[in-house]
Amino acid sequence: MEWVLFVFLGIAAATFGSIVGLGGGIIIVPMLLLFGGALTGAPIEHPVAVGVSLCVLVFTALASTMTYRRRKLIDYKSALILFVTSGPASMLGSALTGKFESNNFQLSFGIFMLAMAILLISREYMKPTTVSFKHSRTITDGTGQVHTYSYSVPILLGMGFAVGAISGLFGIGGGSLFVPLMVLLFRFPPHVATATSMSVIFLSALLGSGMHIVLGEVNWLLVLILAPGAWIGGKLGATIAAKMSGKSLLWLLRITILVLALVMIADGMNLL
Repeated sequence: MEWVLFVFLGIAAATFGSIVGLGGGIIIVPMLLLFGGALTGAPIEHPVAVGVSLCVLVFTALASTMTYRRRKLIDYKSALILFVTSGPASMLGSALTGKFESNNFQLSFGIFMLAMAILLISREYMKPTTVSFKHSRTITDGTGQVHTYSYSVPILLGMGFAVGAISGLFGIGGGSLFVPLMVLLFRFPPHVATATSMSVIFLSALLGSGMHIVLGEVNWLLVLILAPGAWIGGKLGATIAAKMSGKSLLWLLRITILVLALVMIADGMNLL
């Protein structure tokens, strides 16, 4: 029965993650830390939870990227700029995961999740900046709609490094930071930001998970259980995101992340 629940966990995490460009790791990691022992018979160490999450993230992001590619929503030039720094930074963050004590990691992750929940809620009430940047981009999506926006390459590179390091450290996709920054700071259309974010996440997750594999921090049985659901959820989430606003699902995601954040903080402080 536990195996079936983890398959559905992979589907749910990937679906939610693909809708907003999160990647699903922000749900998978705490679920593995809090409840993974019921499946494996022993508590899952945080470096392994992160390694598993990044490996699964490869399947989620690839499935989403393929779907978004067919809908012509990916800005490949912007994705490449972000990956230049996010890829190496993801490897750096992955190498640092095991340096944390377990309680400190869970407390740090819980605080990060709390910040992401607040960001996901507050971004509903934020308006994109009116600043015009040097580099302008114009793309036409699969429906024929033309989108124009601009950005600063140095800021984009800095974003890539910061988000990549956090992604590798915590085993998340990084879209929880990429997407709102791209939308609010550079006026990316939300669907384009989400699609572009997922393509960057796919490449960064390859490097980050590779580092965890080298360090022996991956439970391949868990990857095999979660990966099929991640593939299905990645495609499902990308399809939903392209067809609807998903506001109800977004609120469910925000509440889920908020609850998991509080549980992780309490567990990290030995209150549970």
